[in-house]
Amino acid sequence: MTDRALPPPDLSQPAEGRAVGGVSSPMPGRTPGHRPRVGPRVAAAVVAVLGMWGVWATWDTFVASGRGQHADQLALEGAATGQGVLWELAEPVLGVVSNSFIGLGLAVAVVLALARGRWWLAAQVVILVAGANLTTQVLKHVVLDRPALLDTARADINTLPSGHTTVAASIAAGLLIAVPRRWRPLVALAGAAYTAATGVSTLIGQWHRPSDVVAGILVVLAWGAGVCALSSRSSLDEPRFGAEPGSSGAAGLLLLGALASGVLGVGALGSVRGYGWALPIGGDLTAYMGGALGVVAVTLGSFALLLLVRQSTARP
Repeated sequence: MTDRALPPPDLSQPAEGRAVGGVSSPMPGRTPGHRPRVGPRVAAAVVAVLGMWGVWATWDTFVASGRGQHADQLALEGAATGQGVLWELAEPVLGVVSNSFIGLGLAVAVVLALARGRWWLAAQVVILVAGANLTTQVLKHVVLDRPALLDTARADINTLPSGHTTVAASIAAGLLIAVPRRWRPLVALAGAAYTAATGVSTLIGQWHRPSDVVAGILVVLAWGAGVCALSSRSSLDEPRFGAEPGSSGAAGLLLLGALASGVLGVGALGSVRGYGWALPIGGDLTAYMGGALGVVAVTLGSFALLLLVRQSTARP
């Protein structure tokens, strides 16, 4: 029995798509035969717009109004309670955030994307981290102001959004976008925990008010969802069959935590403003607790949305 000769390759095709042994070899970093779906990309764009609207709404509620500034300032003053002990925990968390941390975190996320042959995915990570941090600085120093509505020191200096929180959240979101599908639920949980710890630590150190931290998280949510809306074939996951456990559970856990923290936070802040719960503790400590719970709620909810958006836009 003689061997049959293989037909010569079709030289009209690019080298990446030529048949090898009768089996086509897809281009690296792409999912052949699939394109990003329109519906999830539209949903991602809507989330991005809502994120930026949330930044403005946070500023309008807690910075542009006297009542909002009062609640925010009470939270800042309430952070002095127990600060000595808590600062021992918070200072190392804030000490991690630096230019070196940004460079290292961004490099890891980009290398993860490039190792999978995903060039546009690597670009999405860079756009997310750079865009979020640049937006925070421009909003803080150029676009937004702080009217001096309270008789406090430096009452007219704007500190919204928080730069430290934006850095932590953007690196976590960049890793969430860059890692393979099966790792995203775990990265979303870890990223939410780290971002919340950083945000609350800025409250403990009296570096920021709660509204500053919330705005920083929402800036990252807007940019994270925005780059997902720009997904290409390079951003798609490899087709898999069967159920993919983990994503729904992680997102549900984050949303449940966000709901519980949000209800408690709103109740505490409501009591500061004269309605809702009557707590047997001072107004500044109540506002501080409400602000910290609000930061946790927004963080968990934002990372739940980022996980769902990334998984849906990456599905072939």
